[in-house]
Amino acid sequence: PAPPALLGRHVAPARRRPGSAPARAPAPAPPPPPRDAVSLPRPRSLGHSAELAFAMEPSDDVAVPGQPIILGCRVEGTPPVRITWRKNGMELLESTHSTLLANGSLMIHHFQLDGGGSPSDEGDYECVAQNRFGLVVSRKARIQAATMSDFHVHPQATVGEEGGVARFQCQIHGLPKPLITWEKNRVPIDTDDERYTLLPKGVLQITGLRAEDSGVFHCVASNIASVRVSHGARLTVSGSGSGAYKEPTILVGPENLTLTVHQTAVLECVATGNPRPIVSWSRLDGRPIGVEGIQVLGTGNLIISDVTVQHSGVYVCAANRPGTRVRRTAQGRLVVQAPAEFVQHPQSISRPAGTTAMFTCQAQGEPPPHVTWLKNGQVLGPGGHVRLKNNNSTLTISGIGPEDEAIYQCVAENSAGSSQASARLTVLWAEGLPGPPLNVQAVSVSSTEVRVSWNEPLVNTKEIIGYVLHIRKAADPPELEYQEALSKSTFQHLLSDLEPSTAYSFYIKAYTPRGASSASAPVLASTLGEAPAPPPLSVRVLGSSSLQLLWEPWPRLAQHEGGFKLLYRPASRASFTGPILLPATVSSYNLSQLDPTAVYEVKLLAYNQHGEGNATVRFVSLRGASERTALSPPCDCRKEEATNQTSTTGIVIGIHIGVTCIIFCVLFLLFGQRGRVLLCKDVENQLSPPQGARSPRDPGILALNGAGRGERAQLGRDKKRVDAKELEQLFPPAGAQDPGAPVLCEETQFSRLPLEGFSLLEEMMSEAKAPCPGPAATLPPQDAGPGLLSEGQAPRPSTAPTAQPACSGQ
Repeated sequence: PAPPALLGRHVAPARRRPGSAPARAPAPAPPPPPRDAVSLPRPRSLGHSAELAFAMEPSDDVAVPGQPIILGCRVEGTPPVRITWRKNGMELLESTHSTLLANGSLMIHHFQLDGGGSPSDEGDYECVAQNRFGLVVSRKARIQAATMSDFHVHPQATVGEEGGVARFQCQIHGLPKPLITWEKNRVPIDTDDERYTLLPKGVLQITGLRAEDSGVFHCVASNIASVRVSHGARLTVSGSGSGAYKEPTILVGPENLTLTVHQTAVLECVATGNPRPIVSWSRLDGRPIGVEGIQVLGTGNLIISDVTVQHSGVYVCAANRPGTRVRRTAQGRLVVQAPAEFVQHPQSISRPAGTTAMFTCQAQGEPPPHVTWLKNGQVLGPGGHVRLKNNNSTLTISGIGPEDEAIYQCVAENSAGSSQASARLTVLWAEGLPGPPLNVQAVSVSSTEVRVSWNEPLVNTKEIIGYVLHIRKAADPPELEYQEALSKSTFQHLLSDLEPSTAYSFYIKAYTPRGASSASAPVLASTLGEAPAPPPLSVRVLGSSSLQLLWEPWPRLAQHEGGFKLLYRPASRASFTGPILLPATVSSYNLSQLDPTAVYEVKLLAYNQHGEGNATVRFVSLRGASERTALSPPCDCRKEEATNQTSTTGIVIGIHIGVTCIIFCVLFLLFGQRGRVLLCKDVENQLSPPQGARSPRDPGILALNGAGRGERAQLGRDKKRVDAKELEQLFPPAGAQDPGAPVLCEETQFSRLPLEGFSLLEEMMSEAKAPCPGPAATLPPQDAGPGLLSEGQAPRPSTAPTAQPACSGQ
């Protein structure tokens, strides 16, 4: 149910938010703990508690300058207990300006701000308690000076109709939050009149306006610092309205609010229209608003008292015309924050020396709190044998010793407040345990080995059953540590399988049936460096004269002044080209302008400041790439003429011979000039020197295929050009046939061919190696030009007449 003030049309916050306080007179006695302060349960014992804990902690407060203020603090624990205070993290020394009371509270006699050569008393205060078991620090209490600003929004003059709605608003900032009241004609308004609604944010609503409501209204703001009155605003109420229909309209909708749990939310909604609209509320997410702590104030303002985190959401105000579905809406977001509070407190524990201690602390809040740990009041971070896990909710201390005995505090804090909880660690020592091993030394033996040596402890050595050597990389966290158990008669140990050029940390403990000794002082040693391993290397052929070398980059080489060296040579040569120096971050390199006929040897090695590693060797031939290029000739005959100067294979020569015959016949068919095809031997005698039959692997063919640059140039210079006289001998005019010449082909129509058209023809025929008697070749269709028959493609059936060729394709 709503508090009585709510029913009287005046809504006040149910509780203050951290950072503010209700108006009060300074009290000589310590104030009671606030609702959001965390009070730890008192340990069950007679008299004083063995555990050091706060029975009361200081809370946020607002002080009046020049007036006294008391910050409460009460501690329980084994005496003697010493209490001090910190301000903004620094110890606050006792002086005539402040006094430490007998119960531990702090009294500031005259709270002051900056000025007069004295520092301001505003800041964050902490109560610090200490006994022989450790030290604890209270939550932070923010103390601020009471203030009151000028009005930054004054009420404005308003004109309304009888039966309508009028609204005045003022805004002012102050600490604590000012109490807002209203005056009409310098007289406080009658809050018993249900037509008057006062909202705590400085809003006055008047519904069902009457003529007597006319007047001048003032906003009055007051707190413990001051009282201020706004400018006057006149309300003029005119005659009754015309009664004409008016669409429902929302004059003012809900604002976005951010509150702390237990405060009161006021969501405003003022609607007008004729007939008077019906105001309703809903949540945008469809969840029910509920009824507990919910009240509608005035004509449509929603009041939620004692808000919780579940009240967060977007609220929608709707103004509906009665009896219809005509409606207008406005919405505002409510965010409810919750100070940090503990779900699980850390528990005090006792552990034997050399073992592991663990504390767990779970906190919740909105927004989610951040957790930090304190050891005897000092911030504790990860490092050494201390580890923090699970968003700092778990504290683990490994290999505990006497220096780890302390009070550990978990501090959970968010924007809505902070809380703390503490626990004590007791380290147990068995009587007669040996001391730590002495004179621990570590010496590097190789790039993977370190020898660790030590002497036995000074005392209580009879019960030693062995030693445990603790090893980890110096750069690794403690959780990556590993151990090796050693015999009690062993005083040195050779560690192997370590990484080169790496620093390691070592310490040793002696073990007895009743427990372990404390740890020896840690020592550091670095393994020796070594030359890097051979890098993995792969080779990709890019073309007939270029290669791409690929490997993995080694960023660690750069840290050791290293990189790569590349060398290469034709396998037939004795000397390498290089070395080519490459940085450690490079992972590829291209070699170009290579001999297509040669087999290359490529070597890649890595080096650092310790020397060169073994090389990775690869042999690669470019000949395969050359053959693949030649086996896929382009379709352009003139381009074919240019590429004939490069190396080809014996198979390609056979294809050229067949293509020559096809081109020879097609040209005569196209140009309509009749002639006789000469004998294969006659053509060969005229276009190239006589040659005997050769196998595909004949040295002559290989020389033509894989000829070097000089040989190919010589072939180019020896290439013949057909002149006009040779054309007449090859293709005599019709009727000029030599009667004694044997005729092997049927007569076909040939047309005249330009002189330059036979350059390619002659070169192709000059590559023919022997007379090639055999079956007749079938011509492709006349619409298929030379060059359309690619490698591996069978000739297509043709309807063109066949002729006995001078030679057949191979």
